[in-house]
Amino acid sequence: MRILDAHEATALFAITDKNRTYLKRWLPWLDRTTAPEDSLGFVEGCRDRYTNREALEAGLFAANRLVGMIGFNTIDWTARRSEIGYWIDSEYQGQGLVTQGCRSLIAHGFNELDLNRIEIRCATGNDRSRAIPERLGFTQEGTIRQTEWLYDHFEDHALYALLRSEWNRAL
Repeated sequence: MRILDAHEATALFAITDKNRTYLKRWLPWLDRTTAPEDSLGFVEGCRDRYTNREALEAGLFAANRLVGMIGFNTIDWTARRSEIGYWIDSEYQGQGLVTQGCRSLIAHGFNELDLNRIEIRCATGNDRSRAIPERLGFTQEGTIRQTEWLYDHFEDHALYALLRSEWNRAL
């Protein structure tokens, strides 16, 4: 995984567009991503947020091919916490790429960024997404009710968290 360059926005749009129906089941931003220029704006925003130390959003790669996105969507330096978000091309599900990417992010967050808490929030009905924090030793702390508007309805999210003190035990 790595931060994307502007020239990779076209590839990002292509996998987004290819997976539009699949992704739309769980992600609210698909209707705002309708052209390669939208993905370019996103990539440029990711680079700006990284430069400003507000986030760390990266492309997820398999055999040098962009297959999704993963990262710390926000970083709260005062509270020393962050939240991981991810999505992957449906063809690459089930290969452990997101779990491996999360494991790398968590290690970076605790060891390099000096975070104390990392969260993952998943729609309660998204079993594949929820399996990742469960596999990585996160604790489900509760349900955030109707926290996300998803096109025509609200979604509840399961809130998972992992503390720095728990990380070594989770390995």
